[in-house]
Amino acid sequence: MSQLPQKDPLRAHPAECSHSRLSSGESLSMDGFWMEVEQIQQSDERKAEDGSGSEGRLPEEGEIESQWLQDTGLSGLLGGLGLDSHPRRLLSTLTETQVAAVCRRLEIYNRSARRRHKAPVRDVRDIFGGFNSGEMSSENGDSGMKWTQLSSGTPKSPPAAAKPEGLQTQPAREEVFHMDSAYSEQAVLLLQRGGPSLRRTCTWSQGSLPKFRIPKGRLGLTRTGDLSLEDMKKIHALALIEFTALCDVLGLDLKRSKAGKRKATETRLFGVSLEALLEVDRKALPSTEVPLVLQALLSCLEKRGLDTEGILRVPGSQARVKGLEQKLERDFYTGLFSWEEVRHNDASDLLKRFIRELPTPLLTAEYLPAFAVVPNIPHLKQRLQALHLLILILPEPNRNALKALLDFLRKVVAREQSNKMTLWNVSTVMAPNLFLHRGQPPKLPKGKEKQLAEGAAEVVQMMVHYQDLLWTVASFLVAQVRKVNDGSNRRPQLCDGGLRTWLRRVHADRDQAGARPEATPKVAKIQVAWPMKDPLEVPLTPSTKVAHVLRQFTECLSPGLQGQEGSEDKNSLLPRRSVNSANTVLYEIGGNISEHRLDPDTYLLDLYRANPLGQWVIKQPHLSPGL
Repeated sequence: MSQLPQKDPLRAHPAECSHSRLSSGESLSMDGFWMEVEQIQQSDERKAEDGSGSEGRLPEEGEIESQWLQDTGLSGLLGGLGLDSHPRRLLSTLTETQVAAVCRRLEIYNRSARRRHKAPVRDVRDIFGGFNSGEMSSENGDSGMKWTQLSSGTPKSPPAAAKPEGLQTQPAREEVFHMDSAYSEQAVLLLQRGGPSLRRTCTWSQGSLPKFRIPKGRLGLTRTGDLSLEDMKKIHALALIEFTALCDVLGLDLKRSKAGKRKATETRLFGVSLEALLEVDRKALPSTEVPLVLQALLSCLEKRGLDTEGILRVPGSQARVKGLEQKLERDFYTGLFSWEEVRHNDASDLLKRFIRELPTPLLTAEYLPAFAVVPNIPHLKQRLQALHLLILILPEPNRNALKALLDFLRKVVAREQSNKMTLWNVSTVMAPNLFLHRGQPPKLPKGKEKQLAEGAAEVVQMMVHYQDLLWTVASFLVAQVRKVNDGSNRRPQLCDGGLRTWLRRVHADRDQAGARPEATPKVAKIQVAWPMKDPLEVPLTPSTKVAHVLRQFTECLSPGLQGQEGSEDKNSLLPRRSVNSANTVLYEIGGNISEHRLDPDTYLLDLYRANPLGQWVIKQPHLSPGL
C-alpha cells in the first residue's frame, strides 16, 4: 500500500514566503488536512489488501499529444490524414496563442513518431503557415484582442518585475474579470506591458480574497446549463485548447495522467462510476443530472447538519458508517432506507467515502494533475482563469456532481457562526477527499507533501468561493462555438492551395462579412412553445431586452392583472399565478447555435446581429437541457 503523507514532520516547518501563498496562520492551520488524511488511512485500511485500485500512470512522449489532439477533435492532423469539415471549422476559429498550442503538440508528436518510425504527421507550416495577424472579436462584440506573433516553440521566460501582487493589502476591492477575450491572449498582453512577474509571489490569505465581477456585455452571460450538450462538447474542446495555450504562455509544464484499470465492483452505489449511477437513476427520473444517492447524502446533511459544530470535520463511528454503507447498498433503491437514523457525522463520512471510492477521481484522473498545477500560478486572476477552463473541460457528469457538492459546501460556510467551519476549515477537510483518490497520494519528490496539501486546499477554497464565476461560460468561447457552427452551414471550397489557402480565405470572408451592412427587421417574431399558437411580436429596438419580451408574454396571457397574485382572467383557461416571467425562458435556437437559454439582460437587436438565422422560442424552464 502506498503510504500517505505523514503530518508531524511537515507541520513543524511552515513554508517560507517564497514557497507559499498562505499566511503564517493558515500555514499552521493545516491540521484539518492531516487529520482528514489520518481518518482516510484508518477507514480505508480494510480495502488496502484487495488490490482493486490502480494508480494512473504518466503516458510516454507523443502519447499525451496524441490523446490531446483526439480530445480536441483534431485527430485528423495525425498520420497525414485529411481533415473533415469539423476540424477545419475549429481551426479557423483559433486565436494565435491557441494555434501555437496546437503547433507545439504536433511538433512533439512528430518528433516521437520519427523515433518510433511511425507515419509522419503533416508539417505544421502546411496547416498554419498562412495565418496573418488579425482580430478575434468577442461574443458580445466588444473590443477584440490583437493576435500576437505566432510562435510554436517553447515559451520564453517572462520578464521579471519588482512588486508582488499584494492581494492582502486591499481585501475589500472588487476587480473586473474579463471573459470577452482569450485568457492566453490576456496573459501575453500582460507580459508585453511588463506586468507583474510570473514567479512565485508572496503570501495571501483566505480573508483577502477579492470579489470579482464579470462585466455583462450586450449578449448577457451564459451558464454551463444554458447551452445544449452538442455545443458544450465544442466548449470542452475549445477550453482544452485554451487551457493548454494559457499554460504555454505562463511557462507551466502540464502533466497528464492516464487512468488506471480497476476491477469490476459488485456494489450498486459506492465504487460505481457516475455514468453508471446516472444510467440507473434516469430509468426512474429521466431528467436526473446528479446521482440520486449523492443528492440524498447532501440533502441529509443540509437538513440536519448545517448548524452542527464541526460538520465535515468531526468523524463518525467507523462501525456505524460501515453498517450504513451496507444498508444503503441493499435498501436505497427499494426505498426502505431510513435517513432518520443517520447521524450527521456518519452522513458526512458517507459523503466523503462516496467521493473517494469513485472508480476515477471526481476531478478525473486525466486532469487531476492539472488542477494540482493551478496553485503554481502566481496571479489569483490567472489561477481563476486556469481553474475556470478546467471546470469546463470536465465531463458533464463530473461537472454536475462537483457543482452540487460545492453548492452544499458554500451553505456550510454560510453558517460559520453556528458550525465553526470557516471556508479554510472546509477546504482543508475536503481537499484530501478530492486530491488523494482512494486515500492514495500521487508520487511526489521528497519534501513536496506540504506544498501539495496547501495547494490542494487552496484549489478547493477557490472552487467554493468563486463557483458562480467558474460555472459561467466565457463569452469568447461562445463566440468561437458560433463560428464553428456558422462554418457548418457553408461548404468550404478548396483549391490547389489546400488547407492553407482555405484558412486564409475563411478569415478574409469573415472580415468582409463583418463590414457588410445588413437589413435589420423592426419587429421580432417570438415563437411560443406553450400555451399560445400565434407568434409574439416584439419591437426590435436597441433597448429591447429578453426581460421585456417575457414581461410582454405574461401580460398577453393575463392582461390587466399584473401584481394581483392568485387572481384569474375569466377569459383565460390559465390562472394568473401559473404564468409569470420567473417561470418562462427565452431560447435562441438554430443558426450558429444549437440551443441557448438567454440571459434576461440580453439585448435582442445585438443577438439578431450575432445570429440572424436563429429563432427565438419561449419555453418553460423544465424543458431546458442540462442543469
